[in-house]
Amino acid sequence: MSARASFSRGDWARALAVVVIWGLNFVVMKLGLRDVSPMLLGALRYCAASLPFLLFVRPPTLPWRFVVGYGLAQGVGQFGLLFLGLRLGMTASMASVVMQMQVFFTLAAAPWLKERVRPAQWLGLAVAMAGLLAIASAHGDAPGQMTLAGFVLTTGASAMWAASNIVARRASQVCVYQPFPFIVWSGVVAIVPFFALSAWLDGPERMARELADMGWLAIGAVLYLALLSTLAAYSLWTRLLQRHPAGEVAPFSLLVPIVGLWAGVALLGEQPTRWQWLGTAVVLTGLVVNQWHEGSRLGTAARA
Repeated sequence: MSARASFSRGDWARALAVVVIWGLNFVVMKLGLRDVSPMLLGALRYCAASLPFLLFVRPPTLPWRFVVGYGLAQGVGQFGLLFLGLRLGMTASMASVVMQMQVFFTLAAAPWLKERVRPAQWLGLAVAMAGLLAIASAHGDAPGQMTLAGFVLTTGASAMWAASNIVARRASQVCVYQPFPFIVWSGVVAIVPFFALSAWLDGPERMARELADMGWLAIGAVLYLALLSTLAAYSLWTRLLQRHPAGEVAPFSLLVPIVGLWAGVALLGEQPTRWQWLGTAVVLTGLVVNQWHEGSRLGTAARA
């Protein structure tokens, strides 16, 4: 299918499913990090997402540099930094917003991908950036507030997410491949680095103790992150990146904060500040501006 095809109803369904899964994702991460250290949680996530499927899922039909690059960027880079940021004071509700800075990093690579970025996209992202700056200005060190360290680490995680978007999009320009095997086998790449980082940062004794003391809440968090957030959501996301330019797919993640904010407030009792609420509203306004051109095409997007 052409990279310039309109979003079909099936594509919209895929995008909205990803939004819901990833919106709840941040609360699940917070719950998992109560009992498991950041690097060990990353290792367990990718063990559950990859190892059980290796006997049944054949390797993806694309050069291995893309598999390794995606596994390091999306696995170790994105979630290593994000888990550490959540442990060091990033709230779940604000993490769901700050992670959307990946859109700016993704669009910055559009010329390298030989994709055109429309003026409306840059305008929408400029508006969203103003909202993110408002959120960043509202950090603090009191309990329940977003810390500066958490914000910086989460920003780094968003840059690594953008890098994984670029790898996936570039791979689709080189050859045709199935998203699910790509996600499964790229996840294997992240396992050893995560275990090595956990052994270095936590020590073998703490790793063994946390594994022995894992309760149902931590196990449920690992399974959600592995099966839904990693395998299901990233397979759907990768499919969208195969069918459409990265600059048109990436902005859909700006809808994630709607679910993420609700989940953080309702399930964890987080209370964003006025500046954070205002910044979130501005970010979502930027999404509307960015995606405004799609409105004229919705009527023709009838095929699944």
